[in-house]
Amino acid sequence: MPFAPRRSSRELLLDAAVSVIRTQGLHATTVDDLCAAAGVSKGAFFHHFASKEDLAIAAADHWSVTTSRRFADAAFHEHDDPADRGLGYLDFRSSIIGDAIEQYTCLVGTMMQETYASHPAIRDACAASILGHAETLETDIVAALYHAGPDAPDVAARARSLARYTQVVLQGAFVVSKAADDPELARDSVTHLRHYFEMLLQRNQGA
Repeated sequence: MPFAPRRSSRELLLDAAVSVIRTQGLHATTVDDLCAAAGVSKGAFFHHFASKEDLAIAAADHWSVTTSRRFADAAFHEHDDPADRGLGYLDFRSSIIGDAIEQYTCLVGTMMQETYASHPAIRDACAASILGHAETLETDIVAALYHAGPDAPDVAARARSLARYTQVVLQGAFVVSKAADDPELARDSVTHLRHYFEMLLQRNQGA
């Protein structure tokens, strides 16, 4: 049986950050918490990161890379119709909402809420992650809008706005589901967003 490659202490700390910060927030998370979750020493922590804030910036990029792989491998990309790919993306988002809120909510959204004014570098790293993910949706949305209404003006700008709107809804859904301690609220929000996508395309078809 082949052995899995040994993971570096840096990788272990970044994975620990994803888990611990999503559960208890950045401010409440200590370096000791991260080291304990990763199973590494504080010396190892400070070998890789100058501070907890430095780790948070790296964790935002780590989150982007790991989640991008998950979405890139998802089956909704197999649809021929770009509208089906867009709707499939929302279906996939709904499917990964589980019962443990800290397991489906967004690391960078969590950190953004805590640091937007106090730590601009963390805020910028989180923004790059959220808005960068939105950009991955724009090509399919542009194609779907053109297909539904080829004469519609400013399709690229509308697609960019709509792609970002998906993240507005998702991030808001995560916050409200945390407040109510109810993942069903997040699922309902994605369902309503899907209906909005469907109605938008139907209106374009009638244009």
